[in-house]
Amino acid sequence: MLSAEIANSSGLFTPSEARTILTRTFEENEEHYVAKLIDHRLAVAIKPCCTNFCGTRSSTGFTNYESPNSDLKRYPRICSLFIQPKVQESTAFIVQDPLTQGTGSVSLLGLDLPMFFLQRHRRKIRTKDSISHPIQINHTPEIPPENDAPLCSTCSSLDLHAILHNGVPKECAIPIGHLTDILNKSNQCGLCNLIAIVIRREWNLDKLPDVDISDVTCALYAMECGYPGIPDYVSPVLRDICHRLYILTFDRPPDVSAAITAAQSNFLLDIQLLEEDAFKVGRTKELHGRRVGQNVDIALLKRWIHICEHEHGELCETVWWRGAGDVLPRSVRVIDVTQMAVVRAPPSCRFVALSYLWGGTGEEYWTTRANLKQRRAKGGLDVSVLPGTILDTIQLVRQLGERYLWIDALCIVQDDPKDKAVQIDAMELIYGSSVFTIFAAGGTSAHDPLPGIRPGTRDPKQQIAKIQGLHLAIPLILPREAIASSAWDTRGWTYQELMLSRRRIFLTPHHVHFQCTEDVWSEDVIAERSNLPWASHPVKYGGVVALTFLRAPPQWMSPTYMEHYMSIIGKYTQRRLTMESDIVIAVTALIHALAKGFKIAGGHPSQAFRFGMPIIDLELALVWQPTTNTSCVRRVHRNGDTMLWPSWSWAAWRGAVQYSELSLFVDARNGGVSPWIAQSLVEQWHIVDDDGRLVPQDVRRTGRMARSVEEANSSPYVIPKGDIEGKTLITENALRLQPGTLVFRTRSACFTVTKADDVVGADPKANYATYSILSDIPRPSTLVGRVILPCTTHSPSSCEFIVLSRADDTNGLYDEDTLGKRYLGCMLYVMVVQKMQDGRRVERVGVGVIFEHAWPNSTGEHKVVLLG
Repeated sequence: MLSAEIANSSGLFTPSEARTILTRTFEENEEHYVAKLIDHRLAVAIKPCCTNFCGTRSSTGFTNYESPNSDLKRYPRICSLFIQPKVQESTAFIVQDPLTQGTGSVSLLGLDLPMFFLQRHRRKIRTKDSISHPIQINHTPEIPPENDAPLCSTCSSLDLHAILHNGVPKECAIPIGHLTDILNKSNQCGLCNLIAIVIRREWNLDKLPDVDISDVTCALYAMECGYPGIPDYVSPVLRDICHRLYILTFDRPPDVSAAITAAQSNFLLDIQLLEEDAFKVGRTKELHGRRVGQNVDIALLKRWIHICEHEHGELCETVWWRGAGDVLPRSVRVIDVTQMAVVRAPPSCRFVALSYLWGGTGEEYWTTRANLKQRRAKGGLDVSVLPGTILDTIQLVRQLGERYLWIDALCIVQDDPKDKAVQIDAMELIYGSSVFTIFAAGGTSAHDPLPGIRPGTRDPKQQIAKIQGLHLAIPLILPREAIASSAWDTRGWTYQELMLSRRRIFLTPHHVHFQCTEDVWSEDVIAERSNLPWASHPVKYGGVVALTFLRAPPQWMSPTYMEHYMSIIGKYTQRRLTMESDIVIAVTALIHALAKGFKIAGGHPSQAFRFGMPIIDLELALVWQPTTNTSCVRRVHRNGDTMLWPSWSWAAWRGAVQYSELSLFVDARNGGVSPWIAQSLVEQWHIVDDDGRLVPQDVRRTGRMARSVEEANSSPYVIPKGDIEGKTLITENALRLQPGTLVFRTRSACFTVTKADDVVGADPKANYATYSILSDIPRPSTLVGRVILPCTTHSPSSCEFIVLSRADDTNGLYDEDTLGKRYLGCMLYVMVVQKMQDGRRVERVGVGVIFEHAWPNSTGEHKVVLLG
């Protein structure tokens, strides 16, 4: 046997080709040669017409490859090898792939061999001119020599080769014992150790030391971990997919399930076979595990971007909410990473955006009015002042072959309020237009490195063990879990940057992953595929949700935007902001996208939203609830002003809010299901504008929803009528109305509240609690409703309630035995208010529901409310 390694120092080959070893074998009886690629993507053989392989030839020959070797037959590429003349006294091999085209050249055993490789996706062919500018090759991490891990008696009885080749149905899972026994054996058994590691990680056992797992038993099965998105008539070789090992557990504790949900971990407990051993179980490499090195594989990132741009088409190229005329404003700047200057974005600029954490102020590297002129010049961007995240991003963008980069700290003049306002207003266009966004999700500030770009900046901690001659690995955590556990995911500004980006490259301490509208790819799984993508694979649904995943709705579905709005606000308000004054502007780009995409107020964002609240659906927007651990404190501007945001907006209060169904009042664990309005009970809403004028608002009115005409006509609540005159209102109150004040006519009444002691899942240490609303009619302390109030509210105490709208109904909200059975829309949404310092306006304290038949029995009145 004669062999030689292709010389990768010449710079003539792609990283995949550089890893190729061409083995030439001469067998005396059959006289054939075999050329084999190490990565098993291509295997070819020839039977030449010549008998002397050492430099002489008789003629050109050709044969299709037919081999008794079953492993080689599994390769998806059917190739052929030609022998043809090239120069005198030399032998020339040409390898051709019928599916694609590509060429290269290699020196083998002193012979000049032209080699034409057919690539699965188009690659730019490197010429002699490019040799002087070699591209850094990211090699697959070296595989250290190792012995098989020891196994316990249970695991040694398993035939992993057969299990991974044939699969084991879930219903036929092989019992492997109690979880406690597996954990105890993890130091002596390699497979038990892998199982223990994956269960400890996904179940968060280190954070649940008191959880009872004594009754948990485990079993092992293997099932296909992907589904090809190709027709049935395609060759079985191309349809071939791999099996993964899965651990089936019985009697999983409820606390563990809650922890998995909270961490966005994987409910499936799996172990994957690495690509290098796929052939040992008769499989190709696809969908098998991939070793992850200390540095990011730049070639892999390029491949991901290339596949998305060239094969996903309009799905990933267009942004559904944007009109044809929406282009970047001329004032938008970008960084030219080749010239190292901050320049105006050229027309139709192809650029990359960065999402990262400031981690405090950064005056030393910000672009300001003082240094803007210097930074416009070539080389004017001084790298010595740039923090690690930004420096590494510039390097990464260069390596990926891109020229322009947008970074807020450098592209917005930070001490120019006018420039800042213009750029922030264009944020939806910036992130929606970037060819992809780099998410630095591995640090806590801009001074941290971008993981994996420089040596020593990340440790994947990939758990691998050799068992029965097979390298098995625990998959790295899902992309969504990696993001959920990052500091990046806790910051307010980063949320809209994620939601608006078309393509995303996430760099975390664990690994890099790519996400677009069509797919999700990770460094540790070979799931990227050209031409015939997987309809499903292990990380396909492990990404994070984004607004770009939606499609433009038909006009009749435009009201459904509220579902997305309520979800967005619930997630956004869980995040933190360095500057409290950014509470609305940090989500403005996302709100603008909703307004444009759903044509709210004709697609004009400034008319569709005020103080972060949608005006057309104001009645529904008003019923937000604070989460129980939220502080009961108004948000304060940097100048000490609390009046910038009216109390009726979630933006006025610190902490997270949610929109929840009525069952939240009886079970604190509920939530997540959006509320709805059964009838509008306010005829006209007004907001005081910045000039102190009373402006009527175009709020959507909902007609009475009922199960019958009789039910609808029997409602005892009467909607108050009457116009509201702004001049009369100002005269009566002898004051200038505060901008943002919500003015409307409704009914008001006082009821007694007392803290409820029967709410399921209530946290006694929470800042907010559910209170029962009581009435003395028809008998003392009759339960008529529920409301969520700050825990500092005295129990019992009397509160003023104003009516907002008609709600749905659910069990446990009032005394049905005393007041009668429930019916659709029997509850009224009400707001507890208290007087503000000026003595005329009131502010929001909490929102609840009251049984409408209790209202006529109260000492209520109709009034004009000034809700500040």
